[in-house]
Amino acid sequence: MTEIMAQNIYDTPEFFEGYSQLGRSVEGLAGAAEWPALRALIPDLHGLEVVDLGCGFGWFCRWAREQGAAHVLGLDVSEKMLARARAATSDAAITYVRADLERLDLPEASFDLAYSSLALHYIVDLAGLLAKVHRALIPGAHLIFSIEHPIYMAPAHPGWSVDREGRKTWPIDSYQVEGPRRTDWLAKGVIKQHRTIGTTLNLLIRLGFAISHVEEWGPTDEQIAAKPELAEERERPMFLLVAARR
Repeated sequence: MTEIMAQNIYDTPEFFEGYSQLGRSVEGLAGAAEWPALRALIPDLHGLEVVDLGCGFGWFCRWAREQGAAHVLGLDVSEKMLARARAATSDAAITYVRADLERLDLPEASFDLAYSSLALHYIVDLAGLLAKVHRALIPGAHLIFSIEHPIYMAPAHPGWSVDREGRKTWPIDSYQVEGPRRTDWLAKGVIKQHRTIGTTLNLLIRLGFAISHVEEWGPTDEQIAAKPELAEERERPMFLLVAARR
C-alpha cells in the first residue's frame, strides 16, 4: 500500500512567490475577506491550548496568543512558510513544527481548539486526519475550519462564462464526482481534493463531532462597498466555513 504524503506546493519558488503577494499574505488576517466570519466562530481563547493545521505565515497563531491562548502549536508542511512565521514571531508560547497533515501525530486529549484555514481541501486522507484531530481534542473542544467551497473547486473551466442572455454563469463539472482536481493557480499542476458538502459534514458526524455552524461564505454589503471586486463572490460561494464540537 502506497503511503500518502502531502503535496508541498508552497515550497516551489513560483508558487511561494505568488502566494507571498496575495492580500492575505501581506496584510495577514485583515487581508482575508472571510476572516470576520471565521473570527465570529472562535470561542474565548483565554487559557486555551490551540493547534493550527496549516499555519502558513503564522498570522492566526500570533492572533490567538494576543487573544489570551496559553499555547499555540502551528503546523505546516512548508519550510518556506514556517521560516517566514518564525521570523515574524517572538513568543515562546508559540511553537512552529514542520508536519505532514497526511501523517499527523498529535497527543491525545491535548487541545481546546483545532483551527485550519484553507488547508484541508489539499488533504487526500481527510477522514484519517480528522479522526486524529478528534482524539487530540478534549471533550467539548472546538474544531473550526475553512476550505474552498466544493462548487468553487469544481468549475468546468476557470472563470466566468456568459449565457445567451448576457448573464454570467459558473458552469460546474461533475460536482458529484469526488477526487483530485487539477488547477493552475499561482503555479501549474496544483492538486485539490474535491468533496461534496454532504461528504464533509457526514464525515464529521461519523467521527463524533457535533456540528454547530455551517456557512457558505459571501461578502457583506460593507465589504463590497470597500472592495467592489468582491461583488462577484455573491454569484457562487467561494469558501465553506464549519464549526464543530468534540
